[in-house]
Amino acid sequence: MQQSPYARTKAITWKIAVQDHIFLFKLGLGVILLCGLLAFLPFFFEHIEQRSGPILRDVLLKLLPAMDMSVPLFITIWGTSVLLIYRCYAKPQLLLSALYSFIFVIAARTICIELVALDPPARLTPLVDPISNYFYGKENFVTKDLFFSGHCATMYLVFFSLNEKRDRMIALTAALLVTVFVLVQHVHYTMDVLAAPLFSYMCCRLGKKVAQPV
Repeated sequence: MQQSPYARTKAITWKIAVQDHIFLFKLGLGVILLCGLLAFLPFFFEHIEQRSGPILRDVLLKLLPAMDMSVPLFITIWGTSVLLIYRCYAKPQLLLSALYSFIFVIAARTICIELVALDPPARLTPLVDPISNYFYGKENFVTKDLFFSGHCATMYLVFFSLNEKRDRMIALTAALLVTVFVLVQHVHYTMDVLAAPLFSYMCCRLGKKVAQPV
């Protein structure tokens, strides 16, 4: 069976990728799936905000002050995301793996939130993130999308996706900062942020498998 140019080439360029029907199919399917998930999320978040669950006893949160970290969170998350997008500009396979990894993270998080109904931590400070809130489909802050942390999962996903050492160090530092920020903001329990890198790693592995040339 003859391999496509996309599969035969190690240094995959966009010129090669856009001529390969398998790559284009995967990219198109990924965009459709992502758009479908983003369209579903507002209804899902509306659903979970109507239900109730226990408030967990979190020793670490009791020790941390409650502060509004919205601005540094916003800058760290979207600044690091821009770095990944910039790297994808020259690496189509990175774009494909990151796209599917993000799809898997959204799907896994949706399932986990549905299965683990929780009320938010005490002393929660509303997180102001106009970009995320837009995709959530709500003007008000969503409080019950707890297990696992989407902000932390996204940051660790960027870390696992990038290849260059300097980029990975930047992404890891950003992920650790966001972990601290969301805890200080009291928008997540400790278990939410600890679980995030585990799910991100698994989703990134799956995303890279999907992106592999056939």
